[in-house]
Amino acid sequence: MHQTLDLKVLYFGTPVVIISSRNPDGTTNLAPMSSAWWLGSTCVLGLGDSAQTAANLRRERECVLNLVPSTLVDAVDRLALTTGAPSPSPRKLAMGYRHVPDKFAAAGLSPMASDLVRPDRVAQCPIQLECEISGTFPIGGPDPFATAFTAEVRRAHVEQDLIIPGTHHVDPVAWDPLIMKFCEFFGGGDNVHPSRLAEGWQMPHGSRLTPA
Repeated sequence: MHQTLDLKVLYFGTPVVIISSRNPDGTTNLAPMSSAWWLGSTCVLGLGDSAQTAANLRRERECVLNLVPSTLVDAVDRLALTTGAPSPSPRKLAMGYRHVPDKFAAAGLSPMASDLVRPDRVAQCPIQLECEISGTFPIGGPDPFATAFTAEVRRAHVEQDLIIPGTHHVDPVAWDPLIMKFCEFFGGGDNVHPSRLAEGWQMPHGSRLTPA
């Protein structure tokens, strides 16, 4: 029997992406997010307007979408509740966010140069998509709180082990993306790591895992 419910969160299950974007000082900012979907060679990214990444995308019009395997969940969780913005919004401060200028060091990840765009790629991510921003669309009214960015994929880098031999296709069996469901991390259908983000959002279910 169905129950009518005023759902507070609609994260039913989407892949985690680490977005590389260029800060005003030329350094690369990293931001994990899971509001992303693809149609053809276009990706739609949903970002809150207070995010440093949103400001970077508006200004620079380019990014790298680093697709995250479930094995990198530790690094993603270390990036949770961090921001590249020097002055985080009061709402983010209340949730526990803190300013971190070097996201690669904070996450234990390594940068590698991109071919067509200025932000660095994440070396540990087996799929990296260099993109140009083609459009911005406000979300929410009359006072928008977020933006949907359309990103055109200009170059894809894929780890050789994930490619079906003799094709230009990723092997869906070999590729195990990190999935976020209701602010919790999943891979291969299992809850794979406690989530700081879920704590920051005060999710009532909590992780089914105990931190090590």
